[in-house]
Amino acid sequence: MSVDMMDQKVKELRELKRMQEELTAEIEAIQDELKAHMDTHGTDTLLGFDWKVTWKPVTSNRLDSTALKKELPDIAARFMKQTTARRFVMA
Repeated sequence: MSVDMMDQKVKELRELKRMQEELTAEIEAIQDELKAHMDTHGTDTLLGFDWKVTWKPVTSNRLDSTALKKELPDIAARFMKQTTARRFVMA
């Protein structure tokens, strides 16, 4: 790929990322409106003709690795798993 082609691809990617940020903001705004409506009406479910929206609490249990490392560092070290990933950064 030539430098001109790469330059064009990076410009296109920047524009698409900008559009993505705008869409994400719009999506979040609409979701916040729906959540506010649900809060006002004291409901966790909205139903339409061909859609259903729920906003319910979900409880999950997760390991507090920071506390484990502090309290039992040898055990925490035994269960550590190293991973490698490639990070794509555009500046």
